[in-house]
Parts: sequence; structure tokens; C-alpha cells
Amino acid sequence: MQTAADAGDAATLLAAVPAGRRVALVDPRFVGHVHALRLGLTDPRFPAATVPGALTAQPEARGALLRALHRTTAAVGAGAPVVEPDADPAPEDRTVPGRIAVALEAEGTAVQRPALGSLVAAVPTDPEQQAAAEAGLASVDDEAVRLRNAVKAHDGFFTTYCISPYSRYIARWCARRNLTPNQVTTASLITALIAAGSAATGTRGGYVAAGILLLVSFVLDCTDGQLARYSLQYSTMGAWLDATFDRAKEYAYYAGLAIGAVRGGDDVWTLALGAMVLQACRHVVDFSFNEANHDAVANTSPTAALSDKLDNVGWTVWVRRMIVLPIGERWAMIAVLTALTTPRIVFYALLVGCSLAACYTTAGRLLRSLTRRASRTDRAAQALADLADSGPLARAVAKVAPGLPGAFTAPAVALLGTLVMIGGALFLPYGSPLTVAAAAVYVVLSGLAVARPLKGALDWLVPPFFRAAEYVTILVLAARSDVPHAVPAAFGLVSAVAYHHYDTVYRIRGGTGAPPQWLVRTIGGHEGRTALVAVLAAVLTHTSGFTTALTALAVAVALVVLVESIRFWVSSSAPAVHDEGELA
Repeated sequence: MQTAADAGDAATLLAAVPAGRRVALVDPRFVGHVHALRLGLTDPRFPAATVPGALTAQPEARGALLRALHRTTAAVGAGAPVVEPDADPAPEDRTVPGRIAVALEAEGTAVQRPALGSLVAAVPTDPEQQAAAEAGLASVDDEAVRLRNAVKAHDGFFTTYCISPYSRYIARWCARRNLTPNQVTTASLITALIAAGSAATGTRGGYVAAGILLLVSFVLDCTDGQLARYSLQYSTMGAWLDATFDRAKEYAYYAGLAIGAVRGGDDVWTLALGAMVLQACRHVVDFSFNEANHDAVANTSPTAALSDKLDNVGWTVWVRRMIVLPIGERWAMIAVLTALTTPRIVFYALLVGCSLAACYTTAGRLLRSLTRRASRTDRAAQALADLADSGPLARAVAKVAPGLPGAFTAPAVALLGTLVMIGGALFLPYGSPLTVAAAAVYVVLSGLAVARPLKGALDWLVPPFFRAAEYVTILVLAARSDVPHAVPAAFGLVSAVAYHHYDTVYRIRGGTGAPPQWLVRTIGGHEGRTALVAVLAAVLTHTSGFTTALTALAVAVALVVLVESIRFWVSSSAPAVHDEGELA
């Protein structure tokens, strides 16, 4: 920390700081809470940020900061106004940091102004203001505010009332020992994997231990985000690890339960894969709808207005959050049922609960879409196209086929293709060449569905239909094959493909775009993989070669996707984020 004699001296000192470092300006008259400064000056997610009396700039905004500082100094020295003569600047914009923030925004640099709530940040100019600032400073415990703000604003009921009251203190304990959110996230993953291993023993003691460890893993899962908010340690890598590890933990636990059940003489692999498919499809509905609408123009609907009104009625908020069976309620249910019942009952409860939740959320999104007068943006259409995961076969069809007219044509065609594919897998004789013909029809319809930009009111349904077609087809063909270990192999294949789809979502959310086209081409796209599994089922009918082929395909997809994903996220230049995430 260095003290500048005046604004010109501040410019000289800032210019001397190494280019790769963050810099900050603080008015020497600043009065406020330490956490107010922490919020304004240490959050890595924004190129520039300010609170009254203080301003910070990341390396990418350093040049703009120096130019703004020089302009502000010249303007003040010349007696010229810093803001427009007819403007009424806020008090914080009359300080040097405030004037520079205004100048930065005028140049086009976004300046974050964090909400301080009850925290004090002020630059008093007279004794009365000084006394008021000091009184506010004394009346608010900034550590209590810091702890309270560490908790996510929109958590589920179980997380809010059964986990967060004490997990925030675990987060503080971790912060004081210099533990990072990524380390806590990794500890949560390891704990969940041990829980899965305990469930795989197939013993009552193993099931009880698995339930307890799963809850411990969830506590750590909450703690990592609270630690990130408490210590403002946001990162691109952290958001990716937090999101992908949640899926890895849950699906590994499903596999552990299935292995344990088999050891007890009950094969529930089909139920385990069904639960994973249902949960993945639920998520893609959420992701696709949000990507289609988060930047829509004239984004209003009576359904959304009703939802906003219900948000003011406390009990309805909790009921609606619990209906969707969010991760806290879901994991608590899984943990308790694991300890007290059998894996089969756990999966039955998951399938019923998640089906009801899926019906509720999807119905609400359909109503909003049909009553909303909104224009989809090009960015939203591109995001939906990326989420569709169309491979070379569907893209070739889309390139030569004319786009079909009609507001609801794309989802209708995608639904038709999904029904043809799943219906063929379910009802045609297993191993029949007609199943391959159904896959060919699916490829053609998949291409037709994405031949035009996905800007229709219900076009966000296209990616969920494609996910359902691929995942359910793999599930059905493996279950009908009667080949030993075919369903566990299918579980591995769907896990690998689902990871690719989640990775696509988080890349889009991070503002870095979808995975490269070479990756999508290499793993075939949704229609290519679906057609390949149909061909394998027809060629390797009722032979162990089907299990071997599914396993090889799962390993190949996993290797390609994981290597590229890890390479991307480790070297990513995406802005630092912390994903507040969906409740599910």
C-alpha cells in the first residue's frame, strides 16, 4: 500500500505497478467496514469495481483506469466539470475514485457496484457526515453480514434450514486456515465416492455408512460455495468443478447402490440408469429454457407475473422449491432411504419424485413460453443449436434440406424423431434391421429440426427431446439385449455422454461458447451415437460383443471429452464466475 500526495502522484504510482497485478484507489477520508472494501476491491469476477471512496481495476482494465485518471486530473486541474453540467452526481461520484469510475464507464469499461446492504462505505466531507458514518459503522457487525451473505440467496428448504445454519461456520473455519473452495469441492467428491463404495458393499452397515457419508458430502458441497462467497475466491475452474462434481457424485452413488444391490441378489442397474437418464433430462430442460430466455426481448408473460406475485407469499416459495426436488431434498431422501431401506426402494422413490418434479417444472415452462411475447436473440438460437449437439449426419441433412415453416415445427419434428427412435427400440423385435431404419429416420428428422435458427417459442424443447432420444434408446436396447453386464456398460456410456452435455452447458454459461466442432464430430453428435448403438444392437444380437462394444464406445467418448474438457478449463481465459446454479 502506498499513499499518493495528489491525483497526479497516484497516476505515477499506478503506472509503476507491474502490469499483471490488480490495483486499487482508496480515498484517504474513507470510513466504512472492512468487508465493504473487500466486496469492492477483491472480487475477481469483474474488470473494474467501485464502492463509495474506493475503486479497483484488474489487469485488463489498467490501461482504461490510467487514461481515466489522467483525464480526471486534467479536468479537475482545469476547473472543468467531470460530469455533465446538468447531471446530479451521487455523493460517491464526487470523490476521485467515484469520478474515475464515471470516466471509465463513459469510455465503455463496465464498473461493478456491489450491493452493500447495511454495510457502511462513505467519504464524509463535514463533521455531521463523519459522525453519521461512524455511528453506522459501530451499529453493524460486518462479520455477521459476511457470514450471512456467504449463504446462497435461493437455496432449497433442506439446505437453508438444515445445512446452512452451521455450514457457513465451517466455511469461515476453512477460510481462516487458507483452504480454497476447490479443495473443499474435492473433499466433497472424495467423500461421495467413499459413500458409493460403502453402498457397493451391499451390507446394512455399508448402507448406513453410505447415507451418513452422502450427507457429509452434501455439507461440504454447500461449504465450498459459501467459502467462495465468504472469501470472494471465485474462479472459472471452481465453478466448473462445483457443477461437474455434483453430477459425478450423484451418478457414482447410483452405481454404488446398483453394485450393492447385485451383491444382495437384486439387479437394479436398469433402475439406476433410468434415474440417471431422468435427472439428466430434467437438467437439460432447465438449461435449455434458461438459455433461450435469459436475454429475450420483451420477456414477459402472465405466468411469470403470477410467479413473481407468489414470491411475496412466503410459504408458496418453499413449497415450489421443494416440489422440484432440489439437490438438498433429493440427497437427503437418498441418504435416509439408503440407510433404512433397499436400493430398489431408493430408485423407485427417485423415479417417482423426479418424474413429478419434471412434470411440474416443464408444465410451468411451457405455459410461460406460450404466453410470453418475446423475440429470441441470435445468441439464444446459437446456444440452443450448441445444446442440441448435432453431429455430422444431422448437419449434413440440415445443410441440404430446406427449413420447414411454422412456429412449432422444430420441436414437433424433434418430438416425432424421438418417438420414432424410442418406439423402435421399445416395440420392434430386438435386433431387427427395422430398428436401424428407425435410427435412419431419426437422423433425418434431427437434421430437419435444426435446419432453421431455433427462435420459436418452444424451440428450447429441441435439445431435451434429443437427450431423451439418445439416453432412452441406449437404456432400452441394453435392457432388452439380455446380455450380461450390458446395462452397466450402457450406464458408463450415458455417463460419458452426459458429461459432454453438461460441459457444453457450463462453457456456454461461462461465455466461452460451445466445445469445438472437431470434438462434436469426433464423438458423432447425438444422432450419430444413437444410430451407432442401434446398429451395434442389430449386428451383435444377444452376444457378449454388445457389452464389449458399449464399453469401448463409453471409454472412447470419455477419453476424448475429458481430455479436451480438462485442457480447456485449466487453460480457460473465461471470466471468473461462481455458479449460483439451479435448485435441482
